Amino acid sequence: MNDKRMPSPANVAYVEDLHAEWCRDPASVPTDWRAYFERGSRNGSGWSRAEQRTQRPVPLFNPRRRARDTGPHSPRIEQLLRAFRVRGHLGANVNPLGEAPNLPDELHYSAHGFSEADLDRAFFCEIIAEQSPRPLREIIEQLRGTYCRYIGVQYMHIDDFNVRRWLQERMEPVANRRHVTRETQLRILTKLTDAVIFEEFVRRKFLGAKTFSLEGCESLVPLLDLAIEKAGGQGVKEIVIGMAHRGRLNVLANILGKSARQIFHEFVDDEPEKYLGGGDVKYHLGHSNDWETANGDKVHLSLCFNPSHLEYINPVALGRVRAKQDRAGDITRNESMGLLIHGDAAFAGEGIVPETINLSQLDGYATGGTLHIVVNNQIGFTTGPGEARSSRYCTEVARMLQTPVFHVNGENPEAVAQCLEIAMDFRQEFHRDVFIDMYGYRRLGHNESDEPAFTQPLLYRAIRARKSVRDGYLDNLLKLNEITREEADEIAARRRAYLDAELDEAKDESYQPPDENKRGVWVRSKFFGGPESAVKSPATSVPRPKLKGLVDALTNPPKGFKPHPKLEKIQGHWVNMGAGKAPLTWAAAETLAMASLASEGYRVRLSGEDCQRGTFSHRHAVLHDYETGRTWCPLQHLTPDQGPVDIINSPLSEAGVMGFDYGYSLDCPDGLIMWEAQFGDFVNAAQVIIDQFISSGEDKWKRLSGLVLLLPHGFEGMGPEHASARIERCLQLCAEDNLQIAQPTTPAQYFHLLRRQVLCRWRKPLIVFTPKSLLRHHECVSSLHELARGTFRHVLGDDREIKNPRRILISSGKVHYELSQFRDENEIDDIALLRVEQFYPWRDARLAKVLKKYPSDAELVWVQDEPENMGAWRWIRPHLERVIGDRPLSYASRVESASPATGSAAAHKLEQERLLADAFNLSNS
Repeated sequence: MNDKRMPSPANVAYVEDLHAEWCRDPASVPTDWRAYFERGSRNGSGWSRAEQRTQRPVPLFNPRRRARDTGPHSPRIEQLLRAFRVRGHLGANVNPLGEAPNLPDELHYSAHGFSEADLDRAFFCEIIAEQSPRPLREIIEQLRGTYCRYIGVQYMHIDDFNVRRWLQERMEPVANRRHVTRETQLRILTKLTDAVIFEEFVRRKFLGAKTFSLEGCESLVPLLDLAIEKAGGQGVKEIVIGMAHRGRLNVLANILGKSARQIFHEFVDDEPEKYLGGGDVKYHLGHSNDWETANGDKVHLSLCFNPSHLEYINPVALGRVRAKQDRAGDITRNESMGLLIHGDAAFAGEGIVPETINLSQLDGYATGGTLHIVVNNQIGFTTGPGEARSSRYCTEVARMLQTPVFHVNGENPEAVAQCLEIAMDFRQEFHRDVFIDMYGYRRLGHNESDEPAFTQPLLYRAIRARKSVRDGYLDNLLKLNEITREEADEIAARRRAYLDAELDEAKDESYQPPDENKRGVWVRSKFFGGPESAVKSPATSVPRPKLKGLVDALTNPPKGFKPHPKLEKIQGHWVNMGAGKAPLTWAAAETLAMASLASEGYRVRLSGEDCQRGTFSHRHAVLHDYETGRTWCPLQHLTPDQGPVDIINSPLSEAGVMGFDYGYSLDCPDGLIMWEAQFGDFVNAAQVIIDQFISSGEDKWKRLSGLVLLLPHGFEGMGPEHASARIERCLQLCAEDNLQIAQPTTPAQYFHLLRRQVLCRWRKPLIVFTPKSLLRHHECVSSLHELARGTFRHVLGDDREIKNPRRILISSGKVHYELSQFRDENEIDDIALLRVEQFYPWRDARLAKVLKKYPSDAELVWVQDEPENMGAWRWIRPHLERVIGDRPLSYASRVESASPATGSAAAHKLEQERLLADAFNLSNS
């Protein structure tokens, strides 16, 4: 701004006078100021943030000086427009149970200096497509229609101007209304009819049965119908759906295409022997089916099984989506999408929600955008919104993303359809998540036997007075002469007749429901679950020349790449390991296991906090150039035809990331899929995923997983939160060969264990208690020969020849090396040391075979680092007693404790000394 007559912008009177002149005749204003005012008009403020910081001007459009601002290009219009864009949702009629709210004061024309006389004056406004001005009254009417009718939208928190502009162009010119054809109206009415009649039918035919009815939010069904149709037209071939139990049976019947007879057969429940100790309730079950759109597009639908832990299905569903995309080579992430259906109370209340949506734009977890639908019952069990959240909307956490949130009145299906149309286009355009908060209500209680009026009498008095969504929509269509009563009655009669016929079929003794498990990639890949006794252990060794070739590839960085000087030395040591001149470390064995599998074409995925380097700076799977910072992952550059390898640093999340990787494993049966805890102690933050999915998924839902959990474990004086991955909790979950629990103590054992996980056709989750200090222990090493010739062994005998031991110490993990060191330092030659490398599945014969070489009168002692009430002792004791019969058995451990470990390094050392003395029976000598 070089004009000599221009003072500082702080001279408000001059600036406003100049601005008024610009409104009347832009050409008369100096060029620099003209651009300045044009920018202020566009962004609704007046000065940039940089100018506000440096020049500290007062607001350009001062309400006290409105008299000067009278032209058709009035900046007050822009202020009014911005107010509606930012605050319009506060005046939207989105709650079907309440009156339309009063508009906030800032949305009233008088708040911006307009009078009633101005309503008929013409102004320019950017929402108007034509170049001619329009009366203020019409502008306000259009703004109210866009932002304050049945849709309220929050989007001005989005930083990207182009994204905001895209949304504005979709909403404002049409006042956020969608032209709905008669064909679409009939489709919506049909789906509403299907939803309403299904609920009525089930409640009438199965009195007192729990269904977790959708009544009050039936618009979900036409919403999903339109979403799938839209997705098919956008090139989506698969949709993975996650939802809780509210309305699940309705969605299964009317969207997923699960036959009503199969659902009714589950209500009849006349096969108790079939489900003894297993299975799940009908409103937790999943289903998959193919959908053909009106245009002939095929979309495969998968509704994920779900426990009552509501929102925890979210990361699982999205992990499945990502796996489908990766397996199909869908790098644009257009062919598969996630669709998550939430409840309002759970969305606001459960921390797994922000954990999950935080993954949406991260490279290792992105899926191209998820459609989120909140079925807003305005209540959680008996808890109202005022007791359930500290925010106005249940969706406030969604605004952590740069994405819109649509609030819509669920009793207006055409408004719901408008939200869906924009949301799906937004997802396709920007590959981001998008949220639809559909307001409705819960007509019945939490379940059909519950009385909601005990706690919400006024709310349920209002609900009982309302028609169904279907009847309200039908009344509107009848008024508009879009449909006849006869057409509507015929739709309803046809649906009732179908359900009656399906119920008769379900009650027929000859009816057999289809096997839900004989489909999909698992069957095609010929993997199986069930008992371990049916398993033939695969060969897991790798020829020595191939191992050397892999080491060569792993230590061959790109030209000019300079890793950290210390890592250059480590790479030199790796060369010696590959040549057999140095023993293999834990990190080397792990890397060779992943590399060998990748070279054989298998996918490898490892994710977790800081897992690229490794918590203990041992892995270094992704190297950083010391000078430029560019990265190189050696595992991705082994052979031209290798399998994909992804080593992913995760956000600081356990439940969300573990759930995602579990979901990934469900759709990637033939890969090595691993999640690593930063410390094993933190795994309890994901206990829901372990309890409800990983350990019980096969028993409840017949779903297999080969997910590997790597949990660093070991008592080394690092305190109570850096010692124990809670072996006892994992073992408590073991039954029916549902899990594999291992604590390998050599690099070779770990190598064969990981390869066995992929090469064996028997698929079970594997929990590995990995070491910390042993990562660099001079004795915790293996030879190249052990990788080239060996196999995984469940129990390891003593490395030394102990002919007639008086005691046999059985342990697992790090404590074995301390026992061995103690024995050597004290020159003890009559005590043998055995190691249990795999706890579960436990087979007596494996330990019995190793014990067979020792005298039958030798005392057996189980030794563990953990306190007596933790670790494996209480679980393993009956197994040991069964193997040894009458032979004496005792244990050595820390004393019972409420906390896993002491926080004092000195106390830890003292405890360890006493533990070793007790194990060798020296405490009283």
